[in-house]
Amino acid sequence: MTLEDATRLLAEAEIENPRGEARLLLAHALGIDRDATLTATPTPDQAMRFAALVSRRTVHEPFAYITGAKEFWSMAFDVGPGVLVPRPDTETLIEEALRVIPDRSAALRIADLGTGSGAILLAALTEFPNARGVGFESAPQAFAWAKANTERLAPGRAEIRLADWDAADGPFDLVFSNPPYIPSGDIESLALDVSRFEPRGALDGGPDGLDAYRALGTLLPRILSPGGHALLEIGIGQANSMERLFPELELVRIAPDLAGIPRCVVLRNRKDCLGKTPSIG
Repeated sequence: MTLEDATRLLAEAEIENPRGEARLLLAHALGIDRDATLTATPTPDQAMRFAALVSRRTVHEPFAYITGAKEFWSMAFDVGPGVLVPRPDTETLIEEALRVIPDRSAALRIADLGTGSGAILLAALTEFPNARGVGFESAPQAFAWAKANTERLAPGRAEIRLADWDAADGPFDLVFSNPPYIPSGDIESLALDVSRFEPRGALDGGPDGLDAYRALGTLLPRILSPGGHALLEIGIGQANSMERLFPELELVRIAPDLAGIPRCVVLRNRKDCLGKTPSIG
């Protein structure tokens, strides 16, 4: 298969930027840089491998699943079937963590609820070198990806547990979560890359998309240390629901992503170091 053939097939499959993706798939098949693809001459075996990769992409299998990797916070994560592909929007959670905890040397205890590939947890650990982390993941396939990424990128600094969120015992100084928040009825209308291939359990937030936040509203006050922060990703149109869902916590702010969409809810445990809630007035 030629680069021109691949571009045509991807265009017919309505893949955005078909020429660019064809070159990246060829680079992956040949083990070369993208810049070298215009002059490369594949061997017959390489051409067959390239054709197989293109065939997978024409049915909208996520590009990251095909190559087996996705960059997040300038780190390369292994990903594949059964785990949510990390998105640039989610980096907003790391940016907000650096805002609320400016002391990079803090010896934090960090939790990531529904850790998926481990991207959020491991990115946070790179920014807080004295921190330790625990990732909770109930899906066995996603757990395996998170465990492998942790062993490669942060050996000895994080534990990945095959467990539901309610197994989190705390106290944690910093809690992250990118929970499922797509309303059940909207999932089939998502891009085919997502609706066909990514794990439904990481997407489906119940009838109104808010089921996970209701659960977190009960859990977070119990596991956050006094003065601790929780940073949660939310979907479009969900910002106005957050304050009522977390009545026991202080809603510090809702930060936008690079597109200006409200993306990260920043919550704080109001309790002081003695475990008491300060009186007001």
